[in-house]
Amino acid sequence: MIGKVIGALVGRDIDRRDGSGGVKGAAIGWVAASALRRLGPIGLALGGAYVAKKVYDRRKASRRG
Repeated sequence: MIGKVIGALVGRDIDRRDGSGGVKGAAIGWVAASALRRLGPIGLALGGAYVAKKVYDRRKASRRG
């Protein structure tokens, strides 16, 4: 379940960068989630670190104004 959440967050981030939305971000998120599941605990740690970094960056940007 956590892998699906991480995959969704990765896909959403890719869609935001692309700007057009659609299937591309969902497909890349699905691939990322599958890869993280195959890596086991290391993949979970890597995915969690990626999400934590994104949250930290967004929070830091919002405090700047």
